[in-house]
Amino acid sequence: MLATLTPFLAPNTDVLEQEHYLEIPLQSVSPGLNANIYYFNHPEWAEEYLTYCHRSESFRSRWQAALGDVTNKVVVDIGCGPGNIFATLPHKPKVLIGVDVAPKSLELAKQAGYTTVLADATSLPFQTGFADIVVLNATLHHCEDMAAILAEAARLVKPGGLLVTDHDPQLSAWDYKGVAKLLWNARLVIYKLMRQGMHKTDSQQQWGLACEIHHKPGHGVTNAFFKQILQPLGFEVAVYPHNHDLGAEVLKGEKGTAERKYRLGNLLSGRNPDADTSALTLMCVARRQ
Repeated sequence: MLATLTPFLAPNTDVLEQEHYLEIPLQSVSPGLNANIYYFNHPEWAEEYLTYCHRSESFRSRWQAALGDVTNKVVVDIGCGPGNIFATLPHKPKVLIGVDVAPKSLELAKQAGYTTVLADATSLPFQTGFADIVVLNATLHHCEDMAAILAEAARLVKPGGLLVTDHDPQLSAWDYKGVAKLLWNARLVIYKLMRQGMHKTDSQQQWGLACEIHHKPGHGVTNAFFKQILQPLGFEVAVYPHNHDLGAEVLKGEKGTAERKYRLGNLLSGRNPDADTSALTLMCVARRQ
């Protein structure tokens, strides 16, 4: 793995060779970072999370349309988990680097064909402008400083290269008001009574919520967030709102339809559930000029 990464590492990078990944020692571990390490270090939780959210045909179609042909490309997947994107996509890049903070997730990602690196995404150990493609799927909202992570990811992209993010909550769609916010706050009890929800145990639910730092009312990404950070860095930015249920159609401007509970949340908050600003997430496709 070190031989694969050496051409891309920043000078004087301190690297520890572990069995399943290369480790760049973390300088500090915040409560949010610790929650991500704990949650995604449970292989069954990590794989269940991605199976529930990121293994559908619509997911595959959307990402294939956004990335195009990855043959002979150098790709960096930040927050790769146990193979966040390329365990789902059928095509493999020339070099596929996966960055995460959870050792067990990195072990699974290595099995999926990633060259795996344990590192803090706010200070990545790579040279500037070496990657053809940098991807972040469901990553930004797991980080305390979303702007810093996005800017650091952008630093790695070479001229003409591509930066793609998806599956982060759109602030305006999740900013519930009044009765909708009361229902949001009571959702865990409601899910338990109805025996619904992804998490099987209270512990899994507790850590899952703790690691989703910006997935709550009043948090999330916006169209302006992506453009204000990436355009000054030389990127042409396109942002596509969607509701997770469509594939390549998203890049043609289609949003799809959110589940009934999310539509109700927007209605009770006084918003049109069919508006672009009510779409659950934003996909950002940015090319460096």
